Amino acid sequence: MTLLSIGEFARLSRLSAKALRRYDELGLLRPARVDPDTGYRWYAAGQLEQARLVAALRQIGVPLARIEPMLGLPAGAVAEQVAAYWAGAEAEHAARRDLAGYLVDRLNGKETIMYEVATRDVPERRLLCLKRNVDEAGARVLGKEFVGIMQSRPLPRIEGEAGGAFTIYYGEVTQDSDGPVEWCRPVPADQADALAAQYPEFTLRTEPAHAEAYVHLGDPNATAPRWEIIGETMQAWAVGQGLQERDRAADLAPRVTFRRHPPGSSPVAADCDYAVPYHRP
Repeated sequence: MTLLSIGEFARLSRLSAKALRRYDELGLLRPARVDPDTGYRWYAAGQLEQARLVAALRQIGVPLARIEPMLGLPAGAVAEQVAAYWAGAEAEHAARRDLAGYLVDRLNGKETIMYEVATRDVPERRLLCLKRNVDEAGARVLGKEFVGIMQSRPLPRIEGEAGGAFTIYYGEVTQDSDGPVEWCRPVPADQADALAAQYPEFTLRTEPAHAEAYVHLGDPNATAPRWEIIGETMQAWAVGQGLQERDRAADLAPRVTFRRHPPGSSPVAADCDYAVPYHRP
């Protein structure tokens, strides 16, 4: 096996020696041999292809944590993940562009309508809920857990828009902040107590009737800039309606509602709203 010094390998792979040492520490690109006395790293010529792949992925902005699981996959699977990453990056860029345009217009005193805000009345409902304090990564885990339960033990549905599952965000959920998040599924009131006994992992509660202002999202996986625009849109709508902060239903936090296809019930992509409950003046 032909071995290359770390300097030669760095030159051929277009990665610095510093980057190679870091990738070794992270387990992304281990040297073929490390001198036990000096700690000097040697690489096999056959590792160049993987090193160049890592370099290329970093050039397009793929995070190191996302690269590591890609490296053991077949080329076709890596290609799919790269395509998915880039589609997400383009969506993020488009959302940032829209947010920048919105802010420029607002600062120049120009009103821009990015989303149409509608209202609806939601009846009192009995809900089975799964609630935890989670950060951004934990929120995804919680959602998968909820969906898994729905798939393994389907609940009876309430027909119509009021029967869709929804996720309530009681606080900020980011990489650094673990706000309370609650997944909820409305169930028939006359079966609620019996169903709660069958789902001990869920909490049964009653949500009061209320009004909601909402924006149709379509895709629930909105980027952070898009959420910002939606929040600004909601705030502008509230001001236009003469609503004050006190008119917000304090016990009913913002939520993402699944309009037609509750999680786990259909292979069709979810159709979602972002909704903010409020008290009518």
